[in-house]
Amino acid sequence: MHHRPSRRTLLTATAATVAAVATGAGVAPGAVAAQRASNSGHGGGHHNSAATTARLKRIISGMTLEEKVGQLFVMRVYGHSATEPDQADIDANLAEIGVRTATEMIAKYHVGGIIYFAWAHNTRDPHQIADLSNGIQRAGLAGPTPLPLLVSTDQEHGIVCRVGEPATLMPGAMALGAGGSRSDTRRAGQIAGAELAAMGINQNYAPDADVNVNPANPVIGVRSFGSDPQSVAAMVAAQVKGYQSSGIASTAKHFPGHGDTSTDSHTGLPVINHTREQWAELDAPPFRAAIAAGIDSIMTAHIVVPALDPAEDPATLSHPILTGILREELGYDGVVVTDALGMEGVRTKYGDDRVPVLALKAGVDQLLNPPSLDVAWNAVLAAVKNGELTEARLDESILRILRLKTKLGLFDDPFVSRREVDRTVGTRAHLAAADRIAERTTTLLANEGAVLPLSRRSHKNLLVVGADPASPSGTTGPPTTTLATAFGELGYAATALSTGTAPAKAKIDEAVAAARGKDAVVVATYNVSATSSQRTLVSALAATGVPVITVAIRNPYDIARLAGTGFVANLATYSWTDVELRAAARVIAGRVEPQGTLPVPVQRADDPARVLYPVGYGLTY
Repeated sequence: MHHRPSRRTLLTATAATVAAVATGAGVAPGAVAAQRASNSGHGGGHHNSAATTARLKRIISGMTLEEKVGQLFVMRVYGHSATEPDQADIDANLAEIGVRTATEMIAKYHVGGIIYFAWAHNTRDPHQIADLSNGIQRAGLAGPTPLPLLVSTDQEHGIVCRVGEPATLMPGAMALGAGGSRSDTRRAGQIAGAELAAMGINQNYAPDADVNVNPANPVIGVRSFGSDPQSVAAMVAAQVKGYQSSGIASTAKHFPGHGDTSTDSHTGLPVINHTREQWAELDAPPFRAAIAAGIDSIMTAHIVVPALDPAEDPATLSHPILTGILREELGYDGVVVTDALGMEGVRTKYGDDRVPVLALKAGVDQLLNPPSLDVAWNAVLAAVKNGELTEARLDESILRILRLKTKLGLFDDPFVSRREVDRTVGTRAHLAAADRIAERTTTLLANEGAVLPLSRRSHKNLLVVGADPASPSGTTGPPTTTLATAFGELGYAATALSTGTAPAKAKIDEAVAAARGKDAVVVATYNVSATSSQRTLVSALAATGVPVITVAIRNPYDIARLAGTGFVANLATYSWTDVELRAAARVIAGRVEPQGTLPVPVQRADDPARVLYPVGYGLTY
């Protein structure tokens, strides 16, 4: 549907009664965004009156057990439309979920939420996303107990992005940490949140509240604001306030802290050996700050922390961690959502039928994306019927979920309009703000002989080579082309040559030949390892005598691995989306001063005990 759906035709008499829960019926649709924004910022729902709670409890008491079980699940579904997905997506839904469409899944399982992914073809373009969101809400209101849905996604920005251009892409967490500005961090969240809300996405799984104290961390890295707990805490609080001021739910992740691990919980079960005291000092501050800032939801980590739970269950399934620490010690009463239940970290110890039941017993409210919805849903249903879980325990979580839906204004009007998309998503003002924020994050770590800024008079002809990782959102890049284009717009003559993350000798030779006669070479590096042929590429280019400028487009640690290769300047962008790469080009060209400083230390590659560049290091012109 291209027009705004009529409230009268879509809300049944029952739904209208439900709608009264939020604000006492009859709020004009135009007031919904303002109401959502004004409601935000009260973590766990302080604004929910006793009368609202009583009404919500009445709704819950009228639900069937099957509806209650469904309300706890947030599930993926394939397709760009809730009712008419492409045939390939219908086939994928039938294979994985046993339904054809999102509408059928909601009718069959009564799920309380849906998560969007680019790979599930949910996020083609802003108008399509808004239409999909409306279709999902219509399906929710068509149920026996008409309930709106929480529509979520992982829009962290930087290297984790599900919605791409023409939506505004912001610098990611570590870039914002390098910028060091709470107001920029809050503004980035506010813009990003407003755009998600306009497309009907009302719960964002961001920001990442992990403190990245381990440079070898394969899963967090630049998704973290940095390595200093207090700095990370300040940035997390700012981002939470930004997102929630736009009327969406923000989610701090991954509790109790995924920053010091060398295992990826997608593929294994990490163990974090922090003592109770180290956890309190290193990992807890950002979560405490998020709770103080009014965070609406917190995501669990599939990690083992023996000091917090001697049973060595993953935190997602740990009653001592989720109830003992998060609920009782930290005083959090908002929604707790699991990380995805298809990840290996939560499946190593227990079967897929036990995981959702154990998560609920541990204190979780929302069960995210189980590998088989049918197995997980029926396991929870059976656990209530056989007495392992009480219906009262389910009601407790459903009340939290419905409180959040109330706070977001979803009972009043869950629908969005294409007009609002056009007014909000990817506007000139938002894109300009993203560019300005990105400029303040670019970090200059080396500048021998003050080769930067590059003068167009002496260094007009540029070669841009290096890694071209796939765009996080599928809509930007490739990085070498983006950089070359940006230099061209700044008045340079720039040629792009993709050499990849592991250039072979033939590709290195091609780059060396292309460098002849150029005034400078810009090399985009990507997670350089001790044995990486990216090192060989930089050395071979430097040996031509042409000045080589390296740009670390993911982890800032690349400079340590490139020691002795002969580069003359090095910058860190913390991500390879266009907004960060264009900002780096403007810094190299001297259009803006480099202002970023390292939010993590860079250790020597040959002696990790020694710091090469400390936190706070960054050059300027």
